[in-house]
Amino acid sequence: MALATASLRRLSLFTFSPSQSHAPQTLISLVRKRNPTLLTLRYFSSPFRPLCSASPFASLRTSGPSKELYLYNTMTRTKEQFEPRDPSKVGMYVCGVTPYDFSHIGHARAYVTFDVLFRYLQYLGYDVCYVRNFTDIDDKIIARAKESNEDPLSISARYCDEFHFDMSALQCLPPTYEPRVSDHIDQIIDMIKKIIENDCAYVVDGDVYYSVDKFPAYGRLSGRSLEDNRAGERVAVDQRKRNPADFALWKAAKEGEPSWESPWGQGRPGWHIECSAMSYVYLGHTIDIHGGGQDLIFPHHENEIAQSCAACKESSVRFWVHNGFVNVDKEKMSKSLKNFTTIRQVMELYHALALRFFLLGTHYRTTINYSREQLDTASDRLFYIYQTLHECEVLLSAEEKPIAAEDSPPKTSECLQKLNRELRVCMSDDLHTPMVLSALSDPLKRINDLLHTRKGRREERRMESLCALERQLRVVLGILGLMPASYAEILQQLREKALVRAGLTEAQVLEKIEERTSARIQKQYERSDEIRRELEARGISLMDNPDGTSWRPTSPLPVEELQTTTS
Repeated sequence: MALATASLRRLSLFTFSPSQSHAPQTLISLVRKRNPTLLTLRYFSSPFRPLCSASPFASLRTSGPSKELYLYNTMTRTKEQFEPRDPSKVGMYVCGVTPYDFSHIGHARAYVTFDVLFRYLQYLGYDVCYVRNFTDIDDKIIARAKESNEDPLSISARYCDEFHFDMSALQCLPPTYEPRVSDHIDQIIDMIKKIIENDCAYVVDGDVYYSVDKFPAYGRLSGRSLEDNRAGERVAVDQRKRNPADFALWKAAKEGEPSWESPWGQGRPGWHIECSAMSYVYLGHTIDIHGGGQDLIFPHHENEIAQSCAACKESSVRFWVHNGFVNVDKEKMSKSLKNFTTIRQVMELYHALALRFFLLGTHYRTTINYSREQLDTASDRLFYIYQTLHECEVLLSAEEKPIAAEDSPPKTSECLQKLNRELRVCMSDDLHTPMVLSALSDPLKRINDLLHTRKGRREERRMESLCALERQLRVVLGILGLMPASYAEILQQLREKALVRAGLTEAQVLEKIEERTSARIQKQYERSDEIRRELEARGISLMDNPDGTSWRPTSPLPVEELQTTTS
């Protein structure tokens, strides 16, 4: 094998293998009870192995890179240089899902975005504590439980597992901690008590409401004035409130709903208080990055700020980071609008990494419009990337002597320097992933030239160039979360998904290839071209070469283009 053993060991940290069901992924949620020294472990199994146990990038840096990074801060509405409280550590809290159904593409966008940020922070050398919660107690979960005559916590537990499956398929690294509301009731109660003691909340018939009038800065994050604010989306307007914008910290128990004992009677937490309490448990009063979708800016994050500051005046978030919406027909994709497509539905037709590639193709703060055509394009591009790297890997594997990737010729070194420069510049400029994806083009073209052109095959130190290019592309794909365990495996998986979309089996495609070959032998060129077009219209591209005809997935030929070629 040409690649050095040490290099392979380092690069294996990036790998992802859905076929290794014997090695379950372990996600750990540490739960602190009233005694902060008591920790309870909860394990979640998934048929995917962990992507990394520590920073997967530390061993890949030969020289300590600058940690310069600019992120858009929603609070200040400007891009600012990121500087964590501790120069070597980052605390990041991202609001998680309410698990009452399968997650949709909007969820995928949020967690792919923050997974890339998580990966890049590790690449820069930070020790990152990434916390992402589950809201496993909520009105929507309770409503779904009543519909199905099921225990609310059983429903949420089941959909937490489904969420883990989706995140593993998307190659999102497990967070450091993944707390659930139901495991942190004591901490939530303690924080509510503190807010009441500080005269920022009041009790009404067993309910506890935060008084927004007590917080003059309310609305700063969202840019709303206090007069413009309304009650939270998940909270019905209550005439008992002192201000219609006041929101529930604690809800009195209702028949048939899960509840816990509290100083105000049986009840359960309101929507917003959970994140303030759990972020404090794992990250303290100062958080470097607090993230989520733009739909959480108001009321959720606005309310988090108010209640956290009421519990502790020193509470602060250094950077508020929010990803943009996924739209369908110019409307935000959401379960409430019933215009959503689940991640699982997408995975029936496309590889999960094609969805990830599609999401990374638009800057995370920009609204992205979902369409199958976009996924077709993403899948096609992904196949090209992996096919190129697979061919490179096969050639390198055939070499009997070790190859020194560091001894690449000037043309290759210049290509790699440009790739590394664009990686650092683009990622450090508010995670500009579309530009990083674009930067892959030149090194991939360079590999194809070395593999397939007469001039490239004769180039001096050709193998050293291929080794260096393939190795560095692995690093970039790893930062983007697009590095598979095996090029061959994922190429086969992409082919299988293309057949599903085409409504064909591989045997049927091979029959068409044989029919076309026969037509060409008989000089029936119109029929030969017709077969090619028929397959292209269904996303199957035929490639003629000296050894025969093979096929690969492609973007389906548009109807108007198909009509043009047949006229």
